[in-house]
Amino acid sequence: MSLRQRTIDLLQLQPGQCVLDVGAGTGLSYEMLLRGVGEKGRVMAFEQSPDMFAQAEKRLAAAAHQQIWHTCAAAETVQLPQMADAVLFNYVHDVSRTPEAIANIMHQVRPGARVAMAGMKFFPWWTGPLNILAWLKNRPYNAKAADLWAPWDIVQSYCHSWRQESTLMGMSYLASGIKK
Repeated sequence: MSLRQRTIDLLQLQPGQCVLDVGAGTGLSYEMLLRGVGEKGRVMAFEQSPDMFAQAEKRLAAAAHQQIWHTCAAAETVQLPQMADAVLFNYVHDVSRTPEAIANIMHQVRPGARVAMAGMKFFPWWTGPLNILAWLKNRPYNAKAADLWAPWDIVQSYCHSWRQESTLMGMSYLASGIKK
């Protein structure tokens, strides 16, 4: 959860903003995002997996938040009810490596919006065999193993002021930028 919170912190959320949680999974980020946007803000989210979405539905039913809009939809076709002021990509390698998905999402994000990402990546090239561990851990989400060298590059192409850092001893990353 600390890496999730660090990623959300990169969004620098302000009260009243609307934030998008891409591939929200079971909704673990909802509470943290709500704290950032305050009572007048909104959290929008989508999840592609019906099973994960069902768990998020249970989480929402227990909390009864009116400020959360979420749906079960594919990233390539999801239609948001409003433009997003910030967007979170938290361990969504399958989405972040799909150009059509990123084009659809970023088309619905305001220019100047903050973008934050976290996910798996390869260790530096000189660590060699350690990258087998990264590849195995991320294999269910890999279209191509080479995508782990710069898994942020498609999202980065929609942003300026891009920054990234390695975490978890080099096997993960945090990145952020501002939508062009």
